Amino acid sequence: MNSHTPGSDPSLQDAPKAGAAPGRPQVVIVGCGFGGIEAVRALSEADVEITLIDRTNHHLFQPLLYQVATAGLSAPAISGPIRHILRHEMQRGNLTVLLGEVTGIDVAARRVTLDGNKEQIAYDHLIVAAGATHSYFGHDDWAAHAPGLKTLADAFRIRRRVLLAFERAERQANLERRKACLTFAVVGAGPTGVEMAGMLAEIAHHTLPDEYRRIDSRRARVVLVEGGPRVLGGFTDALSAKALAQLHALGVEVLTDAKVTNIDAEGLDYDGPQGPQRIPTHTVVWAAGVAASPLGRALAGSSGCTLDRAGRVAVEADLALPGHPEISVIGDLAAAMSHPRRGDPTPVPGVSPAAKQMGRTAAQNLLRRLRGEPTRAFRYLDYGALATIGRHSAIAMVDVPVIGRVQFSGVMAWLFWLFVHIYFLIGFRNRLVVLSDWAWAYFSFERQARVVADPENPPAAIASAIPSTPTPPGP
Repeated sequence: MNSHTPGSDPSLQDAPKAGAAPGRPQVVIVGCGFGGIEAVRALSEADVEITLIDRTNHHLFQPLLYQVATAGLSAPAISGPIRHILRHEMQRGNLTVLLGEVTGIDVAARRVTLDGNKEQIAYDHLIVAAGATHSYFGHDDWAAHAPGLKTLADAFRIRRRVLLAFERAERQANLERRKACLTFAVVGAGPTGVEMAGMLAEIAHHTLPDEYRRIDSRRARVVLVEGGPRVLGGFTDALSAKALAQLHALGVEVLTDAKVTNIDAEGLDYDGPQGPQRIPTHTVVWAAGVAASPLGRALAGSSGCTLDRAGRVAVEADLALPGHPEISVIGDLAAAMSHPRRGDPTPVPGVSPAAKQMGRTAAQNLLRRLRGEPTRAFRYLDYGALATIGRHSAIAMVDVPVIGRVQFSGVMAWLFWLFVHIYFLIGFRNRLVVLSDWAWAYFSFERQARVVADPENPPAAIASAIPSTPTPPGP
């Protein structure tokens, strides 16, 4: 099935199928996030040939990515090599892992294109779990000044900006410019934005005091900017109010009903209840918008499928692409509906438990098709939602059998959040490392991942942003 495409470089051949058995159905899975891994594991013992393609060599536990961005954890603590994670599945002889970026999908020919037509992989069945990226609502120029948080590269970029902001402030003699260096703005008060703002406040107030001579890090200003009427809009009003109180206790300034109008190198503009306002800052983190992977547009162009406003692919009840049952779309790329046994269908949230459940459902439905059996509609089991704000601060909504949905906040919610995230980390080593790092940080307030080693920001780059006014020798 792996013939070469006319017009492409004849020296390039289709990806080898290590150990491929003749006649086995070829299953291609795009993306090694939560959904992709679950799909691989659900198919690993079946008589199919699996090719897993990802543009990185690692799986990432995204719920804790903000802790890498704020120097709380090192990158290996929340990630792991794909081949190592799936080593037991690979030993079965029907799984090939490829490092490459899928840039196109030919639905008619049943092929995916890698790295801009350098290679093509044929498939009988395709599971697309390509995830999501940042959305700046038509203002892509803001990305240079307000990085989002989806990958390890994003986390390193944000961590570098945060740590170097304090270094710039230490060398800044002008008090107004120093104040701008010590101002941090987070756009978007969903779980990621709230968690990021809380951690930035903890860094300034608990980690860095006494480490600088000329500045007092406790005077840093952390501003959380939300366009809606309240923080954590996906939670109940009561939990949202408690989260707001916890943010204020940490020293975070929260602006609601504040629509961002511009972001540049010198600050952020927004329209709020008091009219147009500006926050002078050099460090902005974007946590406000999410857009589906560009592969959604590639699928739409090749199959004519429907996309929603965020670029997600509208799928059938069983997660298949309309008109193409051989293709399933899962995770953040899918505009999926949950079909409970009772009641009307409801939208599936873009969270990791949903992606894992969709990965298993897509794989099980694929096997049903191979057996000639009818597929089943996807039913999302919502176990609740969690968000941490900071030390001893969190909110939780949890579904408890018989009792129903339970809401709680504060220390108990924070401990529950710790347990859940440790439990769902992939690999015993990662669980042990994260637990030990958290324990050390809890008792010492120290963050050991505060290393900036990047030629993109050498000391000269810091100095170039500082006027020639002599810096005073002391505080």
